[in-house]
Amino acid sequence: MVKLIVREKESIQEAVRRFRKLVERSGIKREMRRREYYEKPSEIRRRARLRAEQRARRARMMARR
Repeated sequence: MVKLIVREKESIQEAVRRFRKLVERSGIKREMRRREYYEKPSEIRRRARLRAEQRARRARMMARR
């Protein structure tokens, strides 16, 4: 949960800007997008496997240099 205490003499625009940064850093928007639609467990595993393969491929390429 993100909490924002408005500072003394702080404009609403500045408070909203700080709030957006806090939400972005906490990962709430990313989590909301991820949960927007139901994803089958097999799809989750498939995406994780593909990400791992890409990481391994990148690591092999960096090792060759």
